Amino acid sequence: MRISSEIKDRIFSKGELVPAIIRDAKTGQELMLAYMNREALNKTAETGYTWFYSRSRHKLWNKGESSGNYQRVISIVADCDFDTLLIKVIPAGPACHTGHTSCFFNKIWELDQYER
Repeated sequence: MRISSEIKDRIFSKGELVPAIIRDAKTGQELMLAYMNREALNKTAETGYTWFYSRSRHKLWNKGESSGNYQRVISIVADCDFDTLLIKVIPAGPACHTGHTSCFFNKIWELDQYER
């Protein structure tokens, strides 16, 4: 897949990193949030698998490179301001390094069923 330089310029107009929400294309479940720089977005588009920029390690990484839980990219869309990406994937295993399917499993608050 190819992403035009004009689109990339819009995405990175506010900074070097953009948040990327990763969602399971089959189930619709949010799997993780990571950050992409221009190089990570380019490698994702070139390979069809997710690549991210590690803010702690200051380097590019391919999701699944150590676990084997790669994420095949189905689509990439930007939000209305072009400052967040939503990437739909087919995961080859759990997204979370803890072994959970999703990184979002720590329930903080939920509306009581009677208030819904």
